[in-house]
Amino acid sequence: MRQRRWKTWTLRGVAGLAALVLLALAAGWLYLRASLAQLDGERRAPGMRAAVTVARDAAGVPLISGASRADVAYATGFVHAQERFFQMDLLRRTAAGELAELFGPRALPLDRSRRLHRFRARAQLALARLPAAERALLERYVAGVNDGLQALRAAPFEYLLTSAHARPWSAADSLLVIWAMYIDLQGNQEPRELARGWLRANSDPAQLAFLLPEASSWDATLDAGAGVTPPAQAPLPAKAPAWWGAAQERPVRLAGAAILDSVGSNNYALAGSRSASGAAIVADDMHLGLQLPNIWYRLALRFPDPKGGQRRLAGVSLPGAPPSIIVGSNGQVAWAFTNSYADLVDLVPLDLDAGRPGQVRTPRGWETPASHVESIAVKGAPAERFVVRETSLGPIREAGGRQYAVHWIAHHPDAINLNHLKLETAASVEEALGIAAINGIPAQNFVAGDAAGNIGWTIAGLLPRRAAPAFASSFPLENGVPTWSATLAPGRYPRVLNPAGGQITTANSRQLMGEGADLIGDGGFDIGARNRQLADGLRALGPKLDVRQAWGAALDDRAIFIGRWRERALGALDPQALKDQPQRAEFRRLLESSWDGHASVGSVGYRLARNTMWAFNELLFGRANKELAALDPKATLASATSRWPEVIERLLDTRPAGWLPPGYADWRAVELAAIDRVIQDLTKDGQALDQATWGRRNTAAIAHPIGMAVPALAPLLGAPADQLAGDSNMPRVAGPKFGQSERLTVSPGREEEGLYNMPGGQSGHPLSPFFLAGHEEWVQAKPVPLLPGPAKHTLRFVPYMNDRGP
Repeated sequence: MRQRRWKTWTLRGVAGLAALVLLALAAGWLYLRASLAQLDGERRAPGMRAAVTVARDAAGVPLISGASRADVAYATGFVHAQERFFQMDLLRRTAAGELAELFGPRALPLDRSRRLHRFRARAQLALARLPAAERALLERYVAGVNDGLQALRAAPFEYLLTSAHARPWSAADSLLVIWAMYIDLQGNQEPRELARGWLRANSDPAQLAFLLPEASSWDATLDAGAGVTPPAQAPLPAKAPAWWGAAQERPVRLAGAAILDSVGSNNYALAGSRSASGAAIVADDMHLGLQLPNIWYRLALRFPDPKGGQRRLAGVSLPGAPPSIIVGSNGQVAWAFTNSYADLVDLVPLDLDAGRPGQVRTPRGWETPASHVESIAVKGAPAERFVVRETSLGPIREAGGRQYAVHWIAHHPDAINLNHLKLETAASVEEALGIAAINGIPAQNFVAGDAAGNIGWTIAGLLPRRAAPAFASSFPLENGVPTWSATLAPGRYPRVLNPAGGQITTANSRQLMGEGADLIGDGGFDIGARNRQLADGLRALGPKLDVRQAWGAALDDRAIFIGRWRERALGALDPQALKDQPQRAEFRRLLESSWDGHASVGSVGYRLARNTMWAFNELLFGRANKELAALDPKATLASATSRWPEVIERLLDTRPAGWLPPGYADWRAVELAAIDRVIQDLTKDGQALDQATWGRRNTAAIAHPIGMAVPALAPLLGAPADQLAGDSNMPRVAGPKFGQSERLTVSPGREEEGLYNMPGGQSGHPLSPFFLAGHEEWVQAKPVPLLPGPAKHTLRFVPYMNDRGP
């Protein structure tokens, strides 16, 4: 009897527990459903002058139509907040150094590095300088954001999981989102300068000139063929620096096997003489870190223009930023961006003197830095007191036992403005180039084309006016080299308009060899192979292209750059090298048989050749990289110069005895050691060499930030683990967490022909039908129309009666 009762109560207990679990799951499900965006219906909106409609297509892409630009800004903010508020929150917190408030002490190191720049305080000052009309438009966007957040029946699900409160949006927050892009696009310039400074201190001038060339044989600049001469190749010194060679302790994985070069973005324009329609074609694929939701939100906007007609904009917006199209078309002009890698940061060494306590000496003389006390909120712990010491040249940071003032263009009062909005009404390329030069954004390669077939390039964003040669200012400033003290006047910005050949391409590499190059400087240019392949590929497609043909140029994954390293490996693996070496023989067989000349997912040969290049990096630069890591985790020889592969190629071609790394009898031994390291690396876990395909290495790991913070949720919040074709140093840049964040091709005035896709979908909510809508098309590189399709959902905003205009 007792046993039967025990069993009965046990079963009841199990049933009760199961019921509680089901109730918890149901409650969680209902909460998640309650935080979904409103797609249909009608809402009254305070401050609205006339009705606005948000018509979403089957993929959630909206066409937002209204009778005024301000009303459309309000609806844009509402939509951004309902679909992407947590993403917006992360962007403002990234710039302001406020992530520890969400994620606890583990985010403190990142917050400290961002608080150094005091961007929240700078945002308040920038906000006060905005013209009244721009401030009013931004405030309407902010009102839409906060109304959209409040209209959700439950806060975005991320706040439940982080036990945090969704703080209301402010106009200053939108400016912080722009500074978050400064950090993303220019944040590697400090470790680059530190790496170059270490090399200068540990190499003689001849060695330094050889190791840090100013150009590469891959460069295809915009002034090529205009009589300009590339910088002369530095002579090869007799001997290597003392630090030359591999580190004593090998890393667990080859550098090239563990990371992807995160230098990227392509844009290009074809003039009317090269397009089938006679209108220019503009294309853009910005390469950024990939996560869910994607950084961009696609939309189209429609509102009256100042001349009484209707203006339609189509492209991508950045949720949280001031309400404009970042890249796209206004019907008359289309524009696109790639990161310029202009030299925008100077590390200015500061002198100290025990007789001058609390003071530092800058090139301007002795001064007492201002002290700013920052309080960093920390989840689950007391707030941290953080003191920023700021000189007249910028805040002070320490590295390698030395203090530096960080003199960064992002600190300048003119670093941020809302002039980007002026592109909405630009009627020609010439007008757009003029707007670009006064645009308050991180300095970008700005490429534009218009409906009349004109194309042009310039730099968009603030540039410093330098007195020193560009090469000298790419190191921590010493030996009397002056830092910049003013910004470049817009009328002096370099530009190219309607070049011979009818095409413009940029891909983060050196833009100019001649006049104008020193105005930009070198803040970490790409080696140039990607841009050359893009430019040559466009020319090879034919004399006249349509939008679809132009779109395909960004999908070129031919292994032209890595092919040279394959040839070197094949040359090293001669019969003598293969004798009694079955793994080397297998290596050679796969280089030959599993190679199709592309970065294909099934290619073993591509991965072997690529890793061989990185093995040489480890064998020759390993000791330097170990020393540089102590200065800054991001400082490497590859960060000091992207042209390091050509440095190694010169050594392999000339085989100088004075540069032979320690422990090797000759350069042939170095070549075989590189190959053997690749074999060891790829087979150390028991994997057969013929299973080491490029796709197994280049597998997408695109996740939601919450999935990265809580691994148990990653399967619910991530994209499929697709194997991706493409790599760095070719137009189709693809890595597990880095790559083409959008692909857009359009002719202004012919937006119906425009093509697009992007990773992830429009919504950041995993229960939304738009969470991954379009992602598979991005993986498969199948374009979808740029413009929204037929409306499947319509949300209508109407004014309160007392808000209506006369």
